[in-house]
Amino acid sequence: MLREIRPAILVLVLLTAITGLAYPLAMTAIAGTLFPVQAQGSLIERDGKVIGSALIGQEFKDDKYFHGRPSATLAPDPNDSTKTVSAPYNAANSGGSNLGPTSKALADRLKEDVDKLKAENPNAAVPVDLVTTSASGLDPNISPEAALFQVPRVAKARSMSEDAVRELVTQNTQGRFAGVIGEPRVNVLALNLALDAAKPK
Repeated sequence: MLREIRPAILVLVLLTAITGLAYPLAMTAIAGTLFPVQAQGSLIERDGKVIGSALIGQEFKDDKYFHGRPSATLAPDPNDSTKTVSAPYNAANSGGSNLGPTSKALADRLKEDVDKLKAENPNAAVPVDLVTTSASGLDPNISPEAALFQVPRVAKARSMSEDAVRELVTQNTQGRFAGVIGEPRVNVLALNLALDAAKPK
């Protein structure tokens, strides 16, 4: 019986060492060498301090900044551990909401958000990604249309010309991968950093 068990144990130990130790270490080393920024989380630094990641959205509320997509991520309520509270872009709890198209709570929130955005820019149609959450709740990007929709508010708050702000949106718009995969997008954090670095025009 020991003769039958020994090969099984040896195979288990060998495969554990290969797939559980050697392979992950090799992939980590290769990724760190070929893609050092991405392997460390695509972190963005300013003045030597990490201020975010290009892969995870952040909440911007000030009128002088572009705003990202709404986030449905939650966190435990500090006052009652049996409940949750809204925690936008909470990377520890990625996920969308469970609200469906017949949900009154969702319909009410969408109407409130659309009304607020229409008041901000009454002459333009509200882009859908400014009122809907992504599946992860962490989306760092918005569509170019969503960024351009916000130009009048940002320009007014910063005393800049709309043309200058629009130019920053154009400069920070990323195209489709290989020209065909995905959609054009604007990373909100990168755009806001460019905005902070720009001189008023």
